[in-house]
Amino acid sequence: MSEETKSLNFIEHIIEEDLANGLSKDKLRFRFPPEPNGYLHIGHTKAIGISFGLGEAYNAPVNLRFDDTNPAKEEQEYVDAIKRDIEWLGYKWANELYSSDYFHKLYEWAVKLIKDGKAYVDSQSSEAMAEQKGTPTQPGVDGPYRNRSVEENLDLFERMKNGEFDEGEHILRAKIDMQHPNMLMRDPIMYRILKKHHHRTGNEWCIYPMYDWTHGESDYIEQISHSLCSLEFKPHRELYDWFKEHVYDYASETLPMLPKQREFARLNLSYTIMSKRKLLKLVEEGHVSGWDDPRMPTISGLRRRGYTPNSIRQFIEKVGVAKRENVIDVSLLEFCVREDLNQTAPRVMAVLDPVKLVITNYPEGKEEWLEAENNPEDDRAGFRKVPFSKELYIEREDFKEAAGNKFFRLTLGGEVRLKNAYIIKGESVVKDTQGNITEIHCTYSTDTEKRVKGTLHWVSIKHAIKAEVREYDRLFLDEAPDSHQDKDFMDFINPDSLKIIEAYVEPGLENAKPGDRFQFQRIGYFNVDDDSTSEHLVFNKTVGLRDSWAKQKPKPQQAQNKSQQAQQKRPAIEVIKQLGKKYTNLPEAKQAKSKAEILKLAEQISYEDLQPLFNTAAKKVGTRIATMIALRVLLKNGLERNDDISAFIAKALEDDNELLLAEARAL
Repeated sequence: MSEETKSLNFIEHIIEEDLANGLSKDKLRFRFPPEPNGYLHIGHTKAIGISFGLGEAYNAPVNLRFDDTNPAKEEQEYVDAIKRDIEWLGYKWANELYSSDYFHKLYEWAVKLIKDGKAYVDSQSSEAMAEQKGTPTQPGVDGPYRNRSVEENLDLFERMKNGEFDEGEHILRAKIDMQHPNMLMRDPIMYRILKKHHHRTGNEWCIYPMYDWTHGESDYIEQISHSLCSLEFKPHRELYDWFKEHVYDYASETLPMLPKQREFARLNLSYTIMSKRKLLKLVEEGHVSGWDDPRMPTISGLRRRGYTPNSIRQFIEKVGVAKRENVIDVSLLEFCVREDLNQTAPRVMAVLDPVKLVITNYPEGKEEWLEAENNPEDDRAGFRKVPFSKELYIEREDFKEAAGNKFFRLTLGGEVRLKNAYIIKGESVVKDTQGNITEIHCTYSTDTEKRVKGTLHWVSIKHAIKAEVREYDRLFLDEAPDSHQDKDFMDFINPDSLKIIEAYVEPGLENAKPGDRFQFQRIGYFNVDDDSTSEHLVFNKTVGLRDSWAKQKPKPQQAQNKSQQAQQKRPAIEVIKQLGKKYTNLPEAKQAKSKAEILKLAEQISYEDLQPLFNTAAKKVGTRIATMIALRVLLKNGLERNDDISAFIAKALEDDNELLLAEARAL
């Protein structure tokens, strides 16, 4: 087996085997079949990525087919939103199709099944039918209408179509086996009466086909080679095959290929719900502002929050294709957008919790426009000018009157660098009657070559623009909010999932447009919301510069005690070194997990802990990578870059290991 074949996922193995057994490559066809009864969410991106990814890999057409068989819940709004989301993700479909396109053909085939004694009209109540169906351990029993004559069934079915009966009065069922071990094979429903307006066919139909009857036959009509769906449809495969094999007798000359259904594990994400019905409830009850609320796991919500198509596609690639269900930590999704925006987002300065800083020895009325780099990750991004003056805003948390050696920010008597500007020294503070600091007074030095440990961001008060910042947290406080039998998922809604802040941003953002993405230096990634106007800027927080949730989420007491004991036994720097030793041997998903752990541990170490690792031997690449990751946190927390740091990074940039290079370039 070649190395290339070994790297294939199980679906690709199936396709390769089919091609090896004689399936012509030009017969490969795939489809993505959403039901237009809600907006697409992050869970759908896996199915989208698999089907469209296979289309790209094999240069095969992928149909976008809307399974629109339930007019009571489906709307054109959802159709338009689904198309918009798939296009935004960067995928192109070969044909836009609808199951409603096939209503006449499906009806024609249903009539043929009746004539062949394979379908009948049942006139019982739903309660009676449910009782006769049995249980997984008890076989069902035949109903009183199962042996109606072909003529009576044909007459009733036509009258159902013509609207002569009320909803619930009759249904059409496939005649399979009421004692079958698979309950889905116990005479499943094929048609029900629904006198509802359809978003495409209007009032033409009074009967609508059920999903199991429509789905497989639509695949067959479109000559789909591989019908890929999530694991919950595995029990349906037997019924899928029964329907297609019977229909094949009616159409084999014009439709020679029978589709093959195969199932993969769907995407489950922690702290998230994936049910469109439950997401709709959040919208209808006003817990969120709409389907595109940035707290929603919908693609439109993620887009509005500032996620990029590339970050979502990278996430799907890291998750991979599996046969067994599992839950992916949402922090992996956040890691992917953080990595993507690090490469592409322009850097700007913004202050979210401002305190006034006065440079007492800076000339009154003087202004300077200083040069600032737009993005150190992009050589083409260039530079911009930012205004500097006597009075600035800095973040309130960036100042303490007195602090220990792990605080790399401003203190009384301490020196820090103002980003892109001068070095300042804390001299005194002004407080209000409650003891709150209202002003910090400092002096500045034009000797910018002086070595200091901290760097702060700032904005000039005179030039700053007010902006509304919407800071989002997890919508749910529980990792699996809809998995509790004794509680409703709504019980776990986070009451503090949205915090609105009045912030100050540098004047260059005055003309920012909805959708523009930025890194607010030392804070996180933000994008301009759709509500933003030229008079009132609104930013959404996409993600922080590091995972802050890991420190907050509750843990079982036992696990927490073990973790605390482990930390007491082993200093954080030692754990970082241990993680580094294994780093290069890990698969990509586990590397991401280790990286997140190193970032968290780095909050507990000092520069003095980390500096000795700068001299790690070149062959110990994993340790050097872990050191680089930890160094990023210290620099983010205000550590000033010095000669030792610059030399360590420069040496890494000369290495040929791609992982080390990537981390070094990020600094």
